[in-house]
This record gives sequence, C-alpha cells and structure tokens, in this order.
Amino acid sequence: MSEYGNPPQDPNAPQNPYGQPNPYGEANPYGQPGPYGQSQAPYGQPAGYGYTPDYANWFKRVGAYLVDQIAMVIAALPLWIGYGMAVASAETTTNPDGSVTVTGAPSGASVLLLVLGAITALAFFVWNYCIRQGRTGYSLGKSALGIKLIGEETGQPIGAGMSFLRQLLHIVDGICYLGYLWPLWDRKRQTFADKILKTVVLNQPQG
Repeated sequence: MSEYGNPPQDPNAPQNPYGQPNPYGEANPYGQPGPYGQSQAPYGQPAGYGYTPDYANWFKRVGAYLVDQIAMVIAALPLWIGYGMAVASAETTTNPDGSVTVTGAPSGASVLLLVLGAITALAFFVWNYCIRQGRTGYSLGKSALGIKLIGEETGQPIGAGMSFLRQLLHIVDGICYLGYLWPLWDRKRQTFADKILKTVVLNQPQG
C-alpha cells in the first residue's frame, strides 16, 4: 500500500501516454455508435434523420428530353439539308396504274451532307448522353431543367457505359410508351430502364 492508501502500481504494466487513467474505464472501441446513438447516413446520401430524396417529376423529365432532342436535331442539321437536296433532285413519275416511280440519283453534295450529318448526330449522342451524362449526371436537357441522374445505391453518376446502356433500355420504355409514363405514378418517379439499372433522377441544379 502506498502512503495514500492506493494499491502499488505494477512497474511492468503499460503506461497511459497522457499520464492520466481513463476515468470511464475502457476506451470506446472502433465501430461503436457515437455518444448520441446516431449512425452515419448511407453512402452517397445526404446525412440527416428521415432524409427523403427529392425525385424529379415527370414534367421536368419530359422537358429535359425535349431540350436534348432539339439539340440533337441541330447537331444533325447537315443530314436534314442533304436529305432535302436529295428529295429536291429526284423526279417522280406517275404510272398508268397509279403507282409512282422516283428517278434521279442524289448529287455528290447531298450525299456528303448526309454522311456528315450522320457523323455529327452520332458524335453528339455519345458526348451528351454517354460521356457528359455518365460523368456528371447531366445531359444538356437535364442541366437546363436542374435535374440529375444518379445511381440509387451509390448516389453518384453512373458512368459512360451504364449511361449508354440506359439509353438502349429505353426500348423497353417505348413498348406502348408505358415505361415513359410510369414516373407519373411511381413513388420514385422511375421508368422501366431506371428500375432495371437502379437509377433515379433528382431535383438538383448543376453547380
């Protein structure tokens, strides 16, 4: 016993680096809840109790789609000009039986414009829907309407490959247009393509 009535210290026991014993006993081990019993928010989701994602409504999604389609038409402008030139150079003849025969080959300039327009339209599709939307969550239309495409489980943009696959899966949405209309009553405002790939579109203006 020491002179103050405390038991003697073991000289071989590990010492507290701060010189004071832990008044509460053992330290809080890693992985235990914090002092207020709250856990972290799921990965990719904003923190806060009772968080509910702000899903974009159907009208905003349609508006974004229309903006993207207008941009696509502009990108493919050489194609429409070439097509108009080809039609204008063609000659139509009505046969005695009522059928119509079209003669006349398109000019070299119209063919060149058709090819150029197809290339620019494809390049715009890859850039807008795959690269831009895949990396940031925003196509031109989504950026204009302030909505963002993300993975439901990660809360992050889905990448170029998945964004391209999502565009292909809109074929499923196009069956009787039911998939495109599904966000009108779906709780998460998802199309069929969204449900298959587990994606959602949120109200989130581009910063």
